[in-house]
Amino acid sequence: MKNLISEVLKHEVYPAMGCTEPVAVAFAAATAASLLKGRVTAVAITTDPGTYKNGLAVAIPNTRGEKGNLLAAAIGAVVRRPELGAELFKGLPRARLKEAAALLAAGRARMEADYARRGIYISVEVRSGRSRALCVLEGSHKQVALLKLNGKTMLKAGAAGRKGRLPYKELLRKATFRDLFRAAEKVSPAELVYIKKGVEMNLAAAREGLKLKKVGYYIEDLIRKGYLKRDILSDAKLTTAAATDARMAGAPVPVMSSGESGNQGVVAVLVPWLVGKAFRVPERRILKSIALSHLVNSYIKVFTGELAPICGCAVAAGVGASVAVVWQRGGADVKKTALAVNTVISDIGGMLCDGAKSGCALKVATSADSAIRAAWMASNGEGITDLEGFVGATAEATIKNIARISSLGMDKVDRIILDIMSLKSRGRRK
Repeated sequence: MKNLISEVLKHEVYPAMGCTEPVAVAFAAATAASLLKGRVTAVAITTDPGTYKNGLAVAIPNTRGEKGNLLAAAIGAVVRRPELGAELFKGLPRARLKEAAALLAAGRARMEADYARRGIYISVEVRSGRSRALCVLEGSHKQVALLKLNGKTMLKAGAAGRKGRLPYKELLRKATFRDLFRAAEKVSPAELVYIKKGVEMNLAAAREGLKLKKVGYYIEDLIRKGYLKRDILSDAKLTTAAATDARMAGAPVPVMSSGESGNQGVVAVLVPWLVGKAFRVPERRILKSIALSHLVNSYIKVFTGELAPICGCAVAAGVGASVAVVWQRGGADVKKTALAVNTVISDIGGMLCDGAKSGCALKVATSADSAIRAAWMASNGEGITDLEGFVGATAEATIKNIARISSLGMDKVDRIILDIMSLKSRGRRK
């Protein structure tokens, strides 16, 4: 099997400043605008429903708390530096922000969701006078599928698997947990250094988040005042929540993502790290467990979709973190792994995603708590079995069951959530 861990780290684990979806929208706009000369005069964006939803209420770094995909696209269009990738908002010049805001104020930026789209789809057309450029991202937040300048195709990605899926994702879809264990063992020393960099990055974001007096701060406040005990559960909840607080507030600090999601990176990275340190697991083993956490997160999202109606921090990153902790304690034990997977999904599998926002820190804290509790139970041979609910006889079956519930059973739920959010957003703009 292809070196899956290297592919996952390359495509889905990278530093990101700000929420993933607005960053991707800005990247698409910057890529289109880089083909043009002259001042940007208009921007038009079409996205899949998940990208639209995730960009409605989350703050953008270095904008003094301004929010939304529309502003993100305008910023990308005027900055015109696609080479910055997921760190496009880093060091944002005040003049560029003013220029982007002027586009919005003049009604020269518009956006719509295409409800027929599934998976990541971001189309941005940028105009400069009579010239126009189009960039389409599809299948990934970084994957440019189409570039056009004045109607002429400049780039069109070749076949990347079914529905634009990258080849390694097809391998993930066919994998079992035994395959994921083997892939994690292939992680190189250089990749372990990269994973450790992600740990340090996410811990730094947590320290920044504690200054904001949001979710992480108040969990710590409960500990400080004696209402909660300081232990691995409370430490993991406050640390992951604080890092998410920083991201969702638009703090200009990067985090290491997982599955192309910053919040999922916070859970997938910090939970195994904090648990491993608390139980004095050797650092190399902790870092290898985080590699496994990334793999499991990416594996689950192949089935649920990149932007599902249910919270990826729960059913993907939370499960990945739990599997990592089980592996730290007992190695590649398929039965105990299945118990951990089943228990987390049985516990918080119904957590709805209503877009990226400050409330994500609450869901991250809950996911951290569930991941650790499930891992401890599973390590002792206890957990939810296929005798209960929608849980399957294997970890793979359970994941396919929750994916079916998410993609088929909750499709209308996602549309209703998005309609409610859109109405509120339009009301605030009036």
